[in-house]
Amino acid sequence: MRVIRLRLRTAAGALAAIMTAGLLVLSPGTADAASPNIVISQVYGGGGNSGAQYRNDYIELYNRGTATVSLAGWSVQYASSTGSSWSKTNLSGSIDPGEYFLIQHGSGGNSGAALPTPDATGSVNLSATKGKVALKTDQTVLTCSTGCTTQSGVRDFLGYGSGTNSYEGAGPAPTLSNTTAALRAGAGATDTDDNASDFTAAAPTPRNSSYGGGDGCSGTCIRTIQAAKHISPLNGQSVSGVPGIVTAKSTTGFWFQDPNPDNDPATSEGMFVYTGGAPQVNVGHSVTVSGTVSEYRRGGSSTDNLTITEIVNPSITTISTGNPLPAPIVVGSDGRVPPSSVIDNLSTGDVETRTSFDPTTQGIDFWESLEGMRVRLDNPKVVGPRNTYGEIPIVPVGSGTMTTRGGIAIQSNDFNPERVLVDDLLVATPTANVGDTLSGAVVGLLDYSFGNYKLQVTGTPTVSSGGITPETTATPSATELAVATFNVENLAPGDPQSKFDTLASQIKNNLKSPDLIAVEEVQDNSGTTDNGVVAADQTWTKLINAITAAGGPTYQYRQIDPVDGQDGGAPGGNIRQGFLFRTDRGLSFVDRPAAGSTTANSVINNNGAPQLRYSPGRIDPANSAFNASRKPLAGEFTWNGQTFFAIANHFNSKGGDDPLFGRWQPPVRSSETQRHQQAAVVNGFVDQILAVQASAKVIVLGDINDFEFSETTNILTGNGSILTSLPATLPAAERYTYVYEGNSQVLDQILLSSSLTGLPYAYDMVHVNSEFAAQVSDHDPQVVRLPF
Repeated sequence: MRVIRLRLRTAAGALAAIMTAGLLVLSPGTADAASPNIVISQVYGGGGNSGAQYRNDYIELYNRGTATVSLAGWSVQYASSTGSSWSKTNLSGSIDPGEYFLIQHGSGGNSGAALPTPDATGSVNLSATKGKVALKTDQTVLTCSTGCTTQSGVRDFLGYGSGTNSYEGAGPAPTLSNTTAALRAGAGATDTDDNASDFTAAAPTPRNSSYGGGDGCSGTCIRTIQAAKHISPLNGQSVSGVPGIVTAKSTTGFWFQDPNPDNDPATSEGMFVYTGGAPQVNVGHSVTVSGTVSEYRRGGSSTDNLTITEIVNPSITTISTGNPLPAPIVVGSDGRVPPSSVIDNLSTGDVETRTSFDPTTQGIDFWESLEGMRVRLDNPKVVGPRNTYGEIPIVPVGSGTMTTRGGIAIQSNDFNPERVLVDDLLVATPTANVGDTLSGAVVGLLDYSFGNYKLQVTGTPTVSSGGITPETTATPSATELAVATFNVENLAPGDPQSKFDTLASQIKNNLKSPDLIAVEEVQDNSGTTDNGVVAADQTWTKLINAITAAGGPTYQYRQIDPVDGQDGGAPGGNIRQGFLFRTDRGLSFVDRPAAGSTTANSVINNNGAPQLRYSPGRIDPANSAFNASRKPLAGEFTWNGQTFFAIANHFNSKGGDDPLFGRWQPPVRSSETQRHQQAAVVNGFVDQILAVQASAKVIVLGDINDFEFSETTNILTGNGSILTSLPATLPAAERYTYVYEGNSQVLDQILLSSSLTGLPYAYDMVHVNSEFAAQVSDHDPQVVRLPF
């Protein structure tokens, strides 16, 4: 039998310790000697208060001994800093060697995260700043004010905060706050019987009996730095001896990860160390890092980006080499499952100041909890084509509302928080299209930049093709008018002939040569050369000739040149929208000329029939709603003797809106204010037509730059009373003309007046561009076939 010697100041306080069935049962003693086993390792009294890290106060115990200790009959007790009235919480259970025991106490409010599952629960409210805590081997309530450390049964004692009148050693531990706890040195193992030297005030890191970190991190752990927050509680502070295994290197630093994680999924075990140049460590090195904790915001403080927690100005000590890397965290059905619909519904402004943190329900917190760690997705689905930056959007298998072709569609209440972007910072990424699969285990470091969480893969993934091909719509019958819209993405005469040829092929073969096409983003004859040129006849002619060369019909065009530099888009490009139309199947354009770029169109009542004063003519071009944006273009047409009106649009872009995974939550869509105004102007013009003749045939179409469920669309349609948005009539899995950062979404729309929606029309979004890495435009065209 091993004999445990207790170092007690008085012999009278020592009774024999005996081992019973492997369990150490201790006799009463005093705290006025270093405890050989159970000590108070943390105390936190700010629970639930404003700015609190955690919702409840807590006392944490630690077994620094070599045998399991029973807590049966023990208690923890609390009194104010100078008081003699003590409150107690009775204990039970036991603590194994090297393990912790978490006792949850009262709360001052609702701020802060939930504690790890406590091992015991009491209702005492501790002071956030100063007080006295006793660990007793009995449950007799103390009555002392001073001299409490020598009272019978006191195993350990902590006095904290300036002015506290009882403590171990030369003075109390530091004064605490809502954001700091008293932390015993050595991860709870250091006991010199001096509260002032044994404890520091630092961010609370509560550990329970399930804590898996053990004492492998004797100083500050990576998880302590990362914490369950977007901003480290140690930001700007010096840390020393932070241990981990180097998991990857870049040209400016390296990632490292604690090989002995705890069981709290909210706190990341990995982070980046910024060395400013090529790091002098290799993957597999076991290191300790000292330096300053920093929150780095790419792009500077004015950006919407979240920060990356780093250690800067590091001092690095290599302990050993050739170590196995920590196992990556699996994301998906076989591991941690990201929230399925919510990115953030807890914040009302800066997410980094939010006190709560919930990776189980908040997508932005889920990915933050993995920042800097090795992460693995098995056979993830590609939901966006690889872009020119080498990024491939992916989701775990079984995610969200998947499109019929393998993407993931947004909905009004779901912007797909499960998305993450594979990136090529460390290795090259392969070409991939929507619907493909990255085969096998895709492993990388969880990073963040430019408004998105990214997986910096450490091995080039293998692509398994999903087999999608460009779609082709049906050929219109002799009695069907085919009307399309197509954003051709900054088309200029100086573009390669191959772009014109591909667009021509898509119009002729995939769209089946519609009778009328509203074309957006046609640049002037000099492209982005900012030389005052506004005419675009060369651009239109080159596109028309390419269509004819591809075997298509000969199109005509109508448009109005904008005022130089007044319609937004690429500087110097003077983009505009216009009409391409063919006349060989019964369609005619009604020309009423004389309108210039600043001439406002209007509706005339011609004996009970509406007609346009100008055709083509711009709608209210001087209205501030169209400042630095394209002006709607209205045209009057006849089809086999029947009149209809078409309004081609290119509304204000989404540039300047907050990113979905940005700092400001919910994201501010500042650009939509102007779209709302534009929608109201176009709605009003349609109202003028229908006021003359309620059965008038009106088609509104183009790049609306907003979703089918948006307020822009509601205003444009008059909440459905004036126009019907055709994208909104499709099943959710088929609604998209654009894929942005892996989100399939509607930006382009065709809208019909009621006289047309009553016809048996056929409507088709024709997916030829947005899902493919090789694309001639970033938009998909769409077409409606109208039997009138």
